Amino acid sequence: MNRRAMCAFSRIISSLLLSLALVACGAEPQPGADRPPLEGAAVGGPFTLIDKTGEDVRWADFSGSYRIVYFGYTFCPDACPVDMQVLMSGLKKFEAAQPSLAAKVQPIFISIDPERDGPEQVGQFADAFHSRLIGLTGSSEQIDQAVKAFAAYYAKGTETAGGYLMDHSRVAYLMDPDGKPLATLPADKSPDAVSAELTKWVH
Repeated sequence: MNRRAMCAFSRIISSLLLSLALVACGAEPQPGADRPPLEGAAVGGPFTLIDKTGEDVRWADFSGSYRIVYFGYTFCPDACPVDMQVLMSGLKKFEAAQPSLAAKVQPIFISIDPERDGPEQVGQFADAFHSRLIGLTGSSEQIDQAVKAFAAYYAKGTETAGGYLMDHSRVAYLMDPDGKPLATLPADKSPDAVSAELTKWVH
């Protein structure tokens, strides 16, 4: 092999080795990269609640679908409607960009105010934000079971002349098709941020 051929061969080998090195570096996962932040968390579990028609709805009924789960109440004067507006606007953006993937996502609103939120109230509330949003309510015992399963929180406030408020956690969970937790959705940010998070985890 002459000198020119040797140089050309060396360049080919060097280029190949460099390409392999780059591929290996690119394939090496970064710590925590592409791993669901709630992976393995004790969030989610069986419940039975009631939808706007008065029919029983079970957690298992959503098997095979990604799920957005938010706990709130229809008489909420600020947090709940604001959060739901951001979440459902984010879902609509995701639907526009990825309609087939978005069809796999079931949004769910669960009331923590059984005293005032009957089937009609949760149904009207859900319909105001998204045509596919399901509003659920139930007895105090049923709601307690769901709240405990999702590590959520609520407490009834003091009675006043104008009624009472409910103190509650403001977490929107994204669950996978097996009902396991993936991440929380940034309802405190923007629809774009919610859509971006859905894009990251819904496949």
